[in-house]
Amino acid sequence: MIDRSFPLDELPAGQTALIHRISGPADEVRRLEEFGIRSGTRVEVFRRGNPCILRMAGNKICLRTSRPLRVMVEGLFSV
Repeated sequence: MIDRSFPLDELPAGQTALIHRISGPADEVRRLEEFGIRSGTRVEVFRRGNPCILRMAGNKICLRTSRPLRVMVEGLFSV
């Protein structure tokens, strides 16, 4: 099986993808999941960078990631 996921920070602004997996310290992963950022969630990058701004389910979320926290996405979609 080929893993076609890539880091969220490589997703161009205005593009949408599905979150494939989140890895890192358990407390940071759990915090993102509490905001609804979890595997299978569709997100759009509104603004790239750190922090980046995501659009998810009609809401904008500011996401600042640390080095050990990795959000991987898959399935690039146009909006």
